[in-house]
Amino acid sequence: MKLARFLNKLFKIGGFVLIDANLNKHTIGSPEKDNPIIVKLLDKTLHYKLLFFPDLYLGEAYAEGTLKIENGNLTEFLNLALKNIGRKKTNVFSQLINKFKGSYRYLTNFNFIKKSKMNVSHHYDISDDFYDLFLDSKRQYSCAYFNNPNDSLEVAQNNKINHIIKKLNLKPNEKVLDIGSGWGSLAIEIAKKSKCEVTGITLSKNQLDYSVKKAKELNLENQVTFKLMDYREINEKFDKIVSVGMFEHVGRKFYKKFFNQVNKLLKNDGIALIHTIGSVNPPRDPHPWITKYIFPGGYTPSMSEVTGPIEKSGLSVSDVEVLRMHYSYTLRHWKQRFLDNREKVLEMFDEKFFRMWEFYLTSCEMAFKWGDMVVYQFQLIKNFTSTPIRRDYIYK
Repeated sequence: MKLARFLNKLFKIGGFVLIDANLNKHTIGSPEKDNPIIVKLLDKTLHYKLLFFPDLYLGEAYAEGTLKIENGNLTEFLNLALKNIGRKKTNVFSQLINKFKGSYRYLTNFNFIKKSKMNVSHHYDISDDFYDLFLDSKRQYSCAYFNNPNDSLEVAQNNKINHIIKKLNLKPNEKVLDIGSGWGSLAIEIAKKSKCEVTGITLSKNQLDYSVKKAKELNLENQVTFKLMDYREINEKFDKIVSVGMFEHVGRKFYKKFFNQVNKLLKNDGIALIHTIGSVNPPRDPHPWITKYIFPGGYTPSMSEVTGPIEKSGLSVSDVEVLRMHYSYTLRHWKQRFLDNREKVLEMFDEKFFRMWEFYLTSCEMAFKWGDMVVYQFQLIKNFTSTPIRRDYIYK
């Protein structure tokens, strides 16, 4: 079987048993336990789909139930798989297909304002109750900051907020813009802790309604304003600009526009902080399954793809921090809470949706653990006196 031969070349550490759709058994790699993981294929088309384009069809097969895992779970299987794959491409066929699809997508995908709103709505306007099943109490849907791998999700998300506030070096009464403000918790915490005037913009109606309600409950309406607005539509000057988990949705064609707009909105002595998922590998095409089912229009850049547009915009990079394992830990918490709330998820959605999101959370956890995925925090300035000359102020 060609698929089995391909997998045996790929799996150098550990292994599993593959049972194909004809009920033939194949030992892949060298299973390290007497009762190894069993992967069953229930559709004969997977014999070649998983050979030629596993990046797309593995997730589809798991969500549709045509790929079953026994003597283990999805986490154990993907941990084993990504440990073997690491930062490499799975095979030349998958690489060529994804290159073709990625090039076509680059040529045809235009994240203009209307399209951006549609992309955001696809993911974030599912149901606020759904996100409450696995996010922390502040609804932070971005990478947390772990001072210790054993930190709770709530502690780590508060660490992230405080870390960002320190990097912005906020002063009372400054004007702050939060691009992609989500459910408003970062903007609200900035207002509470720094006495700044904060504007949060989002493209999600659900998130806007929640943020406005939350600010009103905390009597912060005079200090925090939320707007349903694209970053290209705003036209004010701000002392500080922050964007967490939004840059992934900008699109490669619009990086120049994004940083030009940040430069335009930022005062001459201001600071901007851009927090984004990225890759340590050279530029590559989007992951086909993620962009098809989870984040349409999304892309996680290599550092080289970001620094060029920053330099051309007139902004300067004053600090870069690479968060290497933090998102893996964050996703581990989200995934476990999601799995613990299986019955509640199934009351809202069907089994296919549950398996799709289980695959999304688990595969991303393992990509940040074994693959090329990291989080970058870019601190940007216009002049060299905007921040202290040492980094001590971030950690005091």
